[in-house]
Amino acid sequence: MFGFQLLDSVQQSLDRICQLKKQPQPDDGIRRKLALLSEQDALYVLDQIYNSKTEIRTLNGFIVWIFYFLCQPLYSSASPSEAFQTSYYQSETVTHSPVLYHPGDHGPSHLEALGELEFRRQFLILSYAGGTKLKDVIEVEAIRRWKNLPMVNFETKVWHALGENNVGKADRRLYSDWDSQRTHHYYCYVSVDGSCKFKGPFLDKPRTLLQKWLDDDNVLEVKFTQGEGSSSLFDNNYGTYSKLMREGILVGLRRYGHFVYSVGGNKGKNKLKDPTSSPVKCYFVRMSSDAAIDMGKFYKLAGKTMHEGRSLLTHVHTGPSLANYMARLSLILSKTVTLEVNWSLVKVEFINEEYCLDESGNPIYVDGKARIHTDGTGFISEDLALLCPEIAHKGELINNEHIEGLDDPDDELEDNILEWKQPGTRTQELPLLMQFRLFYKGYAIKGTFLVNKLLPPNTLQIRPSMVKVEPDPKLSDPQTVNSLEIVGSRNKVDPSKLTKRTTLSRNLIALLYHGGVPKEYFIELLMKALEETRDVYSNKRAAFRVALRYGEIDDNSNVAKMISCGIPLEEPYVQYRLSALMNMENINLKKGKICIPESYYLMGTADPTGKLEKDEVCIILKDGQLSGKVLVYRNPGVHFGDIHVLKATYVKELESVVGNAKYGIFFSCKGPRSVADEMGGGDFDGDLYWISRNPQLLELFKPSEPWIEKSSTQKVHGKRPTELSNVDLEDELIKLFLKTRFEPSFTMSEAAQHWMVWMDKFLSLGDTSIDEKNELKAKILQLIDIYYEALDAPKKGFKVVVPKELKVKKFPHFMEKKPLDSYHSISILGSIYDKVDEYETEDRSLKEIQKLPLFEVDVPEGSLKEWKKLYQDYRNEMTSAMGAEDKQGQNQAANIVIRKYKEILYKAEEFEQSDMRHRQQIYNGALAIYHVCYDYAKSVRTETGAQDVKKCGFAWKVAGAALCQLHEDWSLKPGEKVFRVLPSVLKDIM
Repeated sequence: MFGFQLLDSVQQSLDRICQLKKQPQPDDGIRRKLALLSEQDALYVLDQIYNSKTEIRTLNGFIVWIFYFLCQPLYSSASPSEAFQTSYYQSETVTHSPVLYHPGDHGPSHLEALGELEFRRQFLILSYAGGTKLKDVIEVEAIRRWKNLPMVNFETKVWHALGENNVGKADRRLYSDWDSQRTHHYYCYVSVDGSCKFKGPFLDKPRTLLQKWLDDDNVLEVKFTQGEGSSSLFDNNYGTYSKLMREGILVGLRRYGHFVYSVGGNKGKNKLKDPTSSPVKCYFVRMSSDAAIDMGKFYKLAGKTMHEGRSLLTHVHTGPSLANYMARLSLILSKTVTLEVNWSLVKVEFINEEYCLDESGNPIYVDGKARIHTDGTGFISEDLALLCPEIAHKGELINNEHIEGLDDPDDELEDNILEWKQPGTRTQELPLLMQFRLFYKGYAIKGTFLVNKLLPPNTLQIRPSMVKVEPDPKLSDPQTVNSLEIVGSRNKVDPSKLTKRTTLSRNLIALLYHGGVPKEYFIELLMKALEETRDVYSNKRAAFRVALRYGEIDDNSNVAKMISCGIPLEEPYVQYRLSALMNMENINLKKGKICIPESYYLMGTADPTGKLEKDEVCIILKDGQLSGKVLVYRNPGVHFGDIHVLKATYVKELESVVGNAKYGIFFSCKGPRSVADEMGGGDFDGDLYWISRNPQLLELFKPSEPWIEKSSTQKVHGKRPTELSNVDLEDELIKLFLKTRFEPSFTMSEAAQHWMVWMDKFLSLGDTSIDEKNELKAKILQLIDIYYEALDAPKKGFKVVVPKELKVKKFPHFMEKKPLDSYHSISILGSIYDKVDEYETEDRSLKEIQKLPLFEVDVPEGSLKEWKKLYQDYRNEMTSAMGAEDKQGQNQAANIVIRKYKEILYKAEEFEQSDMRHRQQIYNGALAIYHVCYDYAKSVRTETGAQDVKKCGFAWKVAGAALCQLHEDWSLKPGEKVFRVLPSVLKDIM
């Protein structure tokens, strides 16, 4: 048996050559190079060898020589004899596999010229070509002429030469900060016929470990089109896609191969309108290259198989199943910040778990696995914790996955991207808990670190539950990655923000109501929230609070800044934006997102002191530890017993461990079961817990018995990764990806929706309907088990389904299905929805437009003329931007357009960064934009006949900072001084 397996047809051809030429089989390195070619190319190479009359000294060297001889047009500096000298006799030095091209591709000379360019320039050319062959649309010398242009000029040249005729304006990448060190994201869209289109590069800030390790240009995100009418893995596109994944994707003279995929949020079927849209994200990486710019440069994956490349990150093949293999490898795709540590000094220690013990002091086992209190949490020394960079939040406070749970299972779960300050800056305060990913000597470890001041410097302590991948004792490679990654997406946020305005959810309301909290309590909270919305249009304090609340969402318009600089609430665009924000507020209220006093979301961990009893917790907020009874719950809890009543207890001994670090909840390590586990299988690898010390809730709520996990009857089928050859492993991973991509499981969303329906019916019944309630409760409990099992199914390789008898045909109206599929709910959730509907405020966007008196000044005619033209260009470009294929693409394209016009106005990215010497010119431009924009908005009518206030947006999105500064300066009364307040302080005050 050969070490590296080839396709049967290729092996048979190789056998014929060895027999005819009397040569031994080539070694694994050559076999690997053959495997990287398509089947057609590999057979073509071997046919040339079979028919060759040249005397063969070694088959290894001759195969390499044939590679280069066939590709000689790509190496214009080398004749066949020179290629023979460098490859046939010195084949050991060749570490890449050349790529063969056929007529109909871009053309060898075009690819040669392309390969001389920096990769992002290559990609931009291919992106703007839009799938058209380069040889048909551009001259070779044109590619070379642009080679050394500044990137901004290069993009302009390529756009006019290629982009204008081959792609839509939404696909133009207009950046002025190409060299700002922002992450470059490269996308490939694959059609059902196997053809590829490239889009990008897109510039952004977050970066994954995979991108940091290989560099951005060596990572390609690939999106596969579903195909019209196709719904099964076994449709025609399966064969095409599996072939492409085996052979790789050619990007110029580079070949990219399938490396890893991840499954994101659980999207409902109705979200998959875009044929390339999928929660499954697939990443290819560069495996080989014949581009001149890549020659002679070290590359981590050069000459390595995919298996060898993955093993440099983590020995993921040691896992129990293929599903586990990819689930664990996808840890490299978290958007993270690397904690810069000296690994020669860092001590990684493995410590024991705190086990759940029975009355006799013996560990308790379930399905052969010991229950533990410390699942997912370890320790970090103070000096290392202080290296954690400060976090500047940009997005919602907490990801929907943690706040909403099953509240609206059809909601898309978007990553909350966090913006990080420069690496190396120390935190203002010692962080209490850090969610992390650790890759160390083949290990993959995830969870949370609790700061421990008692540890010696440079120490990390890991528990077995945190280890997701064990190292392979047979592998020892000095190149293996050692990296401590602090999670910068999903639920890792500035802890101080987690204690601000906390809301309920439908799930939480349903469980609280079942526990005895009356309907009137929730309606009272709701009415208070609705009263606030009524004052927004006339009360500056109410308007400012709402603007701050949605500040991240309203970032471009920045209503809070407009209000704070003295612009009156009656200003048309302020009213329009407040109307939009209040519409968002009402949508949230309909979903049960009602503000609840004295409640918080905090990350959880285990008590390191051993002082807490089973029914006790320790909670640390801004001002220290709490005392007294609290309610504790973890989203997406759906069981009646998922809300616990616990006692917040002061623990003096904890201060010596965590010092003055703040924001977290500590659970007891005593008792037969972890309290976190009782809340729908919670753990401490980053889960957030809802805590409430609201006195009314504590008085009214009566807890139920906690959820008990049933023994699993599911078994993992198939071989372990270590039982497969490298070739078979790749084949199985490709099959697994395609099945995951094209036959996604919707069990979680289905279980969630049907749970909500049965729960709604259950909550609607009175106390006299005992038999009917018991019947409904039995169905609810079954769905709960199915949902919790489905949560872990992807990484365990299980298939979970919702039985037909648990599915419903009609849904409560608050779930907003089609009218024929709905019924009117009379439960607490239906009542909340109806109350908001009845209370809907008037639409303030339909308003006659009046300009601000302070801005009724003379504006230089030159500025007005310039911005009339630019505003026309903007409208055209924004129309094209909105033509992007998906919402993400639209947002990216729109932001690029807005950034372009900001830079034209400010000669910088933002007003604050502009040169003070140009301020008067900027003010003239801002006023010109204001008048041009508002005059146009007055001239445009909506369908209702009103002036289109929305068209005023350009002025505030682009020139808002300068306009606010002008208004502030001109509004100052004699003797009045500007009083600056940080946004974070304002949020505290408000």
